[in-house]
Amino acid sequence: MIELIDVWDNNGFPTGKNCTKQFAHNNGIYHPTVHVWFYTDEPKILMQKRGSNKQTFPNFWDVSVAGHLFSGETIHQGALREVKEEIGLTILKNDLELLTVRKNVNKFSSGIIDCEFQHVFLAKLTTEIDNLIIQKEEVDAIRLFSFDEITECQKHNNPNYKIVPADMSYYSYIMKIVSSKI
Repeated sequence: MIELIDVWDNNGFPTGKNCTKQFAHNNGIYHPTVHVWFYTDEPKILMQKRGSNKQTFPNFWDVSVAGHLFSGETIHQGALREVKEEIGLTILKNDLELLTVRKNVNKFSSGIIDCEFQHVFLAKLTTEIDNLIIQKEEVDAIRLFSFDEITECQKHNNPNYKIVPADMSYYSYIMKIVSSKI
């Protein structure tokens, strides 16, 4: 399936154009994405193990739910769709709290230049993790991580779990926000 995504300029505004996701990644074209972080009162943060078939950071632990928006899709529509697809959870727009929009560029040795405007949402996980159904094509596993475990992963001291190393301060930011919610 060819996945069309909207093209944004480097200031985070839609250009009215679209292209394939592959073309955007091959040519460093900015595009919108969503990150949805789920948390519990313990406090713990739901993270997903990226599929072994992923082009970037396969088998690394990452944000609860993340993905690209389809061309023409709103930010909230994309976030709700990705949550349903990746972890089988139906939530409402009001369940999502927009925290920030991050301009993020990652260049990979494979030639991928991923230029994203990441719309970062927070949502409380109100069901047991056993009730979630992962999308096998994208996600290998899900798990609730304590703040101590995430901190150890940030320091590369956790031999069992490797988190996406793109921006370690991002995890600290999320933990700080979650701490303010409980």
